[in-house]
Amino acid sequence: MRSYSMGDGPLKRWTLRYISGTGSVLLKYYSDRNLKGSKQGNSPKRKILWVSPLILDLHFHKTSRIEVLRALSKLGYDTNLLAMHSRRKILNENPQVQVISIPLRYVPIISPFLYTALIFFALPFYLAMYRPDFIVIEPDMSIFGIVSIFPFSITKRVKLILDIRSTPVEIYGLRGYLKKLNFTLSVLIAKSFFDGVTIITSHMKKEICKEYDLDLEFVGVWTSGVSTELFDPKKYITDSKKLRENLGLSHRFIIFYHGAFSPNRGLIETIEAIDTVRQKYSDVVLFLLGSGSIVNSLKSLVETKKLQNNVIIHPPVKYVDVPKYIAMSDIGIVPLPNHPYWNFQCPLNLLEYLAMEKPVIITDIPANRSVIGDNRCGIYIRSIRPIEIANAIEYAYSNKGKLAEWGKLGRKNVVNKYTWDKVAEKFEEYLSSRR
Repeated sequence: MRSYSMGDGPLKRWTLRYISGTGSVLLKYYSDRNLKGSKQGNSPKRKILWVSPLILDLHFHKTSRIEVLRALSKLGYDTNLLAMHSRRKILNENPQVQVISIPLRYVPIISPFLYTALIFFALPFYLAMYRPDFIVIEPDMSIFGIVSIFPFSITKRVKLILDIRSTPVEIYGLRGYLKKLNFTLSVLIAKSFFDGVTIITSHMKKEICKEYDLDLEFVGVWTSGVSTELFDPKKYITDSKKLRENLGLSHRFIIFYHGAFSPNRGLIETIEAIDTVRQKYSDVVLFLLGSGSIVNSLKSLVETKKLQNNVIIHPPVKYVDVPKYIAMSDIGIVPLPNHPYWNFQCPLNLLEYLAMEKPVIITDIPANRSVIGDNRCGIYIRSIRPIEIANAIEYAYSNKGKLAEWGKLGRKNVVNKYTWDKVAEKFEEYLSSRR
């Protein structure tokens, strides 16, 4: 039987070589950058390092980190993201953000441990070379890697910020317990040793401050956002028509969802609703774009109910291609149930549908109300019962002639409140208050 004990064996030697080698790469990288900057005579910028447990080629929820850093760069920050990749390095499509992607094949439990060890040993060298003004870290095991720089952070005057995009969701079994434990310990560490905490919504801020006895002034808020340049419906008129033709959907009514496929997101109930709707409107199609733990269950459900002509499950595409898929649809759907997991979120896909001038079928929960309010671009359902979803789809179908008008109201709302530049301004205001 193969042993994975560290001991004095090959795994320990490999781990130490890996950490040492990666630290050398970081040193060379920032030495070269600093030298290049000095030769060009660049004026000093405020520097921010975002330490993330994201695996860039596996995780879908990396957009907010990259986009807010890009927007902060426009406000005068030198922005950097430290993350991992498992099998293939992702090309950086945002040159304003320097992405340091550590090659680390994903293995549950082992990979997070190695990444945390890497941070612990390499970050002091990074701090000495790069001298960031802020280090932002997420509530994850990797926060323990920050412990090594606590003495240096005081002398170097670097500010430590914990950023919370979500409380633990869909926590089951041992992994769920560890996720919740890491979250709790992260908040407690930040409360005692960090300079601030940022959270995704005001509602979530109130909940976390109450649960962990945090000072309201200690916590800032910046929401999800959307690039209204990338998600601009005028750019995809031709592409969306071609995409419909290529997929054989030219004359179909398309309900669209993109994102993670996991048990408690209302996707199973939405497929069951389609089974009802097709009896009346046979041209209705549910288009699911993404992947996740229940993808095979969704496919089995489609086969069992013989919905192959009314439900399409499509694998993930590049983020820059997502807008044209939204553009080809008639309406979006975000069927999150009324659950503490979701009530105080700010769904990114909701903002992307609105930016593309698509009305959205949504559950009547605080997360959605805070974005849409009583705007006609939102079609609210009281629950995720299939009959509720089916009724909403039929309502949208019977009002096809009004959907374009309703969709324009949604984009106007997003442009006014949720562009990444506006979101970054709120984040920057908070960071400035911490200096």
